[in-house]
Amino acid sequence: MAQHFDVIVIGAGGVGSAAAYYLSKAGKKVLLLEQFEIDHQNGSSYGYSRVIRYTYDNPIYVDLMRDAYPLWFALQEEAGEQLYVKTGGLDFGSPETDTFRRMKASLDAAELDYEHLDKADIAERYPQFALDDGMEGLFHADTGLLKASRCVLSHIRLAQERGATVIDQTPVLTVTPSEYGVEVVTEGETYHCDRIILTVGSWAKGLLAQQGINLPLKIMPCQLGFYQPGTPADFEPGKFPVFFAHMNGPYGEMPYGIPHEDPSIGLKITTFYGWDTVEKPSEVDYTPSQDWTERIRDFARQYIPDAAGPLISTRRCLYTLTPDKDFVIDQHPNYPQVVIGAGFSGHGFKFTTLMGKMLSDLAIEGQTPHNTSLFKLSRFQPVAV
Repeated sequence: MAQHFDVIVIGAGGVGSAAAYYLSKAGKKVLLLEQFEIDHQNGSSYGYSRVIRYTYDNPIYVDLMRDAYPLWFALQEEAGEQLYVKTGGLDFGSPETDTFRRMKASLDAAELDYEHLDKADIAERYPQFALDDGMEGLFHADTGLLKASRCVLSHIRLAQERGATVIDQTPVLTVTPSEYGVEVVTEGETYHCDRIILTVGSWAKGLLAQQGINLPLKIMPCQLGFYQPGTPADFEPGKFPVFFAHMNGPYGEMPYGIPHEDPSIGLKITTFYGWDTVEKPSEVDYTPSQDWTERIRDFARQYIPDAAGPLISTRRCLYTLTPDKDFVIDQHPNYPQVVIGAGFSGHGFKFTTLMGKMLSDLAIEGQTPHNTSLFKLSRFQPVAV
């Protein structure tokens, strides 16, 4: 007889691990299935650090982060380990740049307390930067980094402590909803559940197509570079901020960086976009580009000269993009017991604990108190006729 669960979660990355955690907190019998090993490097959630920040160019995201921060603090306390490191965050660029103007307007609309700095202010606070004349900055003190892999592993460990079953290296072959629930078939087992949450990252398009949903998702490999500064101590949290450079040109779209706690890891510098997209994960080339690492070093030479040191390491991870770069958090229009989290578009990790709670709410209650207005399936009209 097939094993039965209240809820099955497919995909144990940032969002799926969080969904399993909140479901288990609600007392549900949960199965979390992962096609690769836990904390694998093939997707979007592995690694030492991701940015966490309130600063967004849409007030809805600012307000969502007001929901997310307390959840991260609660998770950190329950996990008994540091997951969030406060660094402060600096957005810099020409005040005439469209993204800079939208960011400032959004922060004002959301009534977020921030500092507007000129070039001299930035040079006094962070002499590591060598900015162009006329550049300005927006600084927010609560920006920081999340220890990405530790966050995923904490969600999973705490879910398991509440009774969740976690099975990795087990690809799902089919997901079949019916009026009686959902059937999930793997190579070795068949499972049944009342509700299912699909959080499979770059593998979402294919799995959702089985459900009659054609999401216009694209997959973009993003390369991360970790550089050895000349004076590593100057790039530790407290001495150097998370930064975003509001520019789009030879260095890609909005280069950004994250300070290091461990000099052996190095200063992380990358860009949001600029790579070619593919349709399927099987088409991804994970081979790092040397040309890209030199281009990012050129960015550092121009704007953060002491950071343009040797490359310590580099690798590629995946961004799964929606056309509008907003997420998908919703129920299947024909099978509400199928709940979908997809398309986190390279900026989703800071929201993962909140997204997991939202998905858990939708699976259990059919609704969530958090704002999902940006994340509806209907904006893409994806249901096959």
